[in-house]
Amino acid sequence: MKTVRAYLSTLLIAALVLASLPVVAAPTAPQGMDLVSTQSVLAGDRAGADRERINEILARADVQDQLLKQGVNPDDVEARVAALSDAEAQQMAEQLEQLPAGAGVIGALFAVFVILLVTDILGLTDVYPFTR
Repeated sequence: MKTVRAYLSTLLIAALVLASLPVVAAPTAPQGMDLVSTQSVLAGDRAGADRERINEILARADVQDQLLKQGVNPDDVEARVAALSDAEAQQMAEQLEQLPAGAGVIGALFAVFVILLVTDILGLTDVYPFTR
């Protein structure tokens, strides 16, 4: 009985080793070679274009003056725009495009004010002292 057990255990070990060889020998994808979908590339391009549109509006002299009159540092606004997610940047750019020509500055300032206020309430920034 001991000899049968010895042969069986040896055969069992050999079977386990042979069964695990295809898993060990299977090719793996290189770490730096991830596939990128077309949609993700297009979404990244669109997000960059949305941020550029927002920054163009915020760079205008009249918008800068209004921001300073309301006590908002333009550098903080630029940092906030850079910190927006792609969806938030798209939403803000769409809102800026839908505004009438005369109300663009007021709407843009209101949108920036709301974004700054929300991030202040969440504790991500410290622009408005009345949110504490």
